[in-house]
Amino acid sequence: MLDSPVPNPPKPTTPAPSPSKTAVPDPSPANTGVPVPGPAKSSVATIALGALSGVLLILVFVLWSQVGAQKTTLSESKDRLDQIQTDTNVLRGQLDEAKAGSARLQKQLDEAKAGSDQLKTDLDKVKAADNDLQTRLDKANATAADFQTKMEEAKVVSLKHQGEVELAQTETAVMQTQLNKARADTAQLQARLADSNALTADLQAKLAAAEKLIAQLQKPEKK
Repeated sequence: MLDSPVPNPPKPTTPAPSPSKTAVPDPSPANTGVPVPGPAKSSVATIALGALSGVLLILVFVLWSQVGAQKTTLSESKDRLDQIQTDTNVLRGQLDEAKAGSARLQKQLDEAKAGSDQLKTDLDKVKAADNDLQTRLDKANATAADFQTKMEEAKVVSLKHQGEVELAQTETAVMQTQLNKARADTAQLQARLADSNALTADLQAKLAAAEKLIAQLQKPEKK
């Protein structure tokens, strides 16, 4: 008897999905297709962040150094400005002192010029008095010479005229007295002339000293 074929067992039927339930997608990286970062990529990011932090620290340090340098420059500029102001004040003081010294020198120069002018005036007066004394001395010498001539003539007349001896002697005595007086006047005038010459020499010396002082004051002051 032939074996009869064994019939295939019936396939189980899959129940249809319930319309009230919807499939929720799995948010895991395996289902979304996003590659999961491995350990190498994480270390690179850490190194990059560290390098960036170092660069920022370097920038902060450089900026801080620049700020410090600017503060130092500003402080040095202020010190230089203060020094310049101090030097300016010193120069102003020296300029004021120089102006005061120049005014004193100008005053001394004016006083010296005034003194020189006064000395010249006095010298002119003394010279005029000297000339007057010289004129009077010349007149006195002429008078004395005239008296001497008359006395000699009187002596000759006395010798010629014995009768007129007493009169001649009287006239001779008078003339002798007048001659002595003329000689005394001449000596006095000579003494006054000597005094006048001495005063003239003294005034000339003072005038020379005054002119020398004026020349020294007019010289520019050496710096």
